[in-house]
Amino acid sequence: AEPGEHQDPSGRGAPRGTEGGATADGSREKLFTSKTGGLTIDEFDATRTFCYYYAHLDRYACGVSEHQAVTRGQLIGYVGSTGNASADAPHLHFEITRLGGDKKWWKGESINPYPILTQP
Repeated sequence: AEPGEHQDPSGRGAPRGTEGGATADGSREKLFTSKTGGLTIDEFDATRTFCYYYAHLDRYACGVSEHQAVTRGQLIGYVGSTGNASADAPHLHFEITRLGGDKKWWKGESINPYPILTQP
């Protein structure tokens, strides 16, 4: 994948404008607009082991910026259909990658998000 582009999506349909919260405590590393993902966020967990990727956002939450601390559940953006998403099918494209030593999120190893998301 190219920088800022991810693979192996996990899409969750939701009405446009639905609030989206941070997956874990950590930092917001990159805000990016791409042809395929539209408005995106790359977020690292506190240990910098995982990257959480959110795409097709309608807009970012007020005050969102790069290299900013984030807490689990904190509002980060709103579901949309930017990029190559169908305008009539807003959804959140969500992906988790395991980061390598260089911390380049676009080179991370995609992992199944469901076991992590179901932890208390």
